[in-house]
Amino acid sequence: MANIIKAATEYFRGSVEEGRKITWPTRQETFRYSALVIIITIIVAAFFGGLDYVFTTLLKLVV
Repeated sequence: MANIIKAATEYFRGSVEEGRKITWPTRQETFRYSALVIIITIIVAAFFGGLDYVFTTLLKLVV
């Protein structure tokens, strides 16, 4: 039982030490990355929406 507690304590101490090494992005970096994700999502959605429209139109012509 003591080994489990010791192992858990060491694990959490290591986790806290690693957590202190984290360098968080600045507000500006967070804004830029978020904007980039939104823009790419819109572009990809428009692309697949266009493909859907083209294939739907072609399918209507065939059927």
